[in-house]
Amino acid sequence: MIRSEILKEIAPILRDQLVVCNIGIPSQELHAIDDQPTNFYMLGTMGLASSIGLGLALSQPKPVIVIDGDGSILTNMGTLPTIANNIANNYILMIIDNGSYGSTGDQPTYTGKKTSLAKVAEACGCERVIECRDVDTGRVLQEALDSGEMTVMVVKCDSGNAKMPVITMDPVIIRDRFMKAVAAE
Repeated sequence: MIRSEILKEIAPILRDQLVVCNIGIPSQELHAIDDQPTNFYMLGTMGLASSIGLGLALSQPKPVIVIDGDGSILTNMGTLPTIANNIANNYILMIIDNGSYGSTGDQPTYTGKKTSLAKVAEACGCERVIECRDVDTGRVLQEALDSGEMTVMVVKCDSGNAKMPVITMDPVIIRDRFMKAVAAE
């Protein structure tokens, strides 16, 4: 499976949650598959979806799911120890690990070689880290939500992007509607 197929499968689970989605093509895919006001689409700032999601989780009680990529996590390795040392039991970091920088041309990342983000997260002190296959994502995500514990998921999948339209919504509109959705939840 590629990332867009995973997003299609988990869209019903995401629909009732606050979601922060990684920049570029992942945000385009989620927007095209199931646009929701509770989805915050990152249109810039590579590597910061996990940090923004953590701040959101620490500031309010609703579950927050961050959809991030291996390339973005590798870009901001400081995020994993920050997550480990600031426990938010309403926070799920789902790293879709396709072994590539998908939004910039599918250049390979080191997770396709020796680097294990699950082991890195554990070494940083994250207590509940689950690595799963793409086909198990929905089940593992639901279990993470049901657990009520901060969870880092590393979802191993194939590299590849679906052709999706660019998000034409103004970033200020994305922010404002998301803030309204957070306040209304």
